[in-house]
Amino acid sequence: MPTPVVESGAPAVLIKLNDAQVKKEWLDPPPNCPQMTAMLIETETTPNPATLKFLPGRAVMTAGTRDFADPEEAVASPLAEALFSLGDVTGVFFGQDFVSVTAGEGSEWRDLKPRVLGVLLDHFSSEAPLFRAGSAADISIASDEDLGDDPADADIIAQIKDLIETRVRPAVARDGGDIIYRGFQRGTVYLTMQGACSGCPSSSATLKQGIETLLKHYVPEVTEVRAV
Repeated sequence: MPTPVVESGAPAVLIKLNDAQVKKEWLDPPPNCPQMTAMLIETETTPNPATLKFLPGRAVMTAGTRDFADPEEAVASPLAEALFSLGDVTGVFFGQDFVSVTAGEGSEWRDLKPRVLGVLLDHFSSEAPLFRAGSAADISIASDEDLGDDPADADIIAQIKDLIETRVRPAVARDGGDIIYRGFQRGTVYLTMQGACSGCPSSSATLKQGIETLLKHYVPEVTEVRAV
């Protein structure tokens, strides 16, 4: 496992970085679309055995991230909707340059992976829009789970958000997921884990041994980190 670089005197931050197995898939265009050129899609394993990370070799999200937890949410995106329509998909996540797909319980990636690759090939080769026009769903937005912050804690919250943005999210993105800040109340930081991090067997260790250790070291006012 790669060792995160930390400053002198900082704790050994145990944010899990996946020793990903990378496989490159050269995909030919569909026979009914000869104008499309072959493209390379890389696949990587993640710490979550139910989730694979697919890298199409081009930008996916131009800003932010987007998580789809069910087919109803996926209506905003033709690509997410097509992935859910495969039947064995229970989660889709769009990152800056990757798509994470989570398979349902009992599904075998050996059977599902070629179908996911086919959907991705159709989408990216045709240069179709990622979201439906007017959906206002192309960036991650605050949800009803946001807890709200006390203005008196503005300086503390700014430090927390900066650490999450510069230290935590890049590491988590390499594992096919994301961490979203939800609030800070009475010493507790509330976060939401998305993509490969959601439901991952090692997510609790990442949250407590990694993120909590980091935030408590740099921001003494933080006493705990919880997932919501």
